[in-house]
Amino acid sequence: MTQCYFCSQNMPEVDYKEIDLLRRFVSGQAKIVDPRYTGVCRKHQRSLATAIKRARFLGLLPFVRR
Repeated sequence: MTQCYFCSQNMPEVDYKEIDLLRRFVSGQAKIVDPRYTGVCRKHQRSLATAIKRARFLGLLPFVRR
């Protein structure tokens, strides 16, 4: 099993303003990618989902793609 990206970068939490980082964990249809494919640990997956939802609400990320 690979190590979590955020644990390896020593990032304590995920920031909703880092759009380029968040786009790595969103699929082509703008869905949050499963942690089995991304290799993110449980703690960071929860904060990642919260950051993506917060960025969507503020209009930084789209809810859906066409």
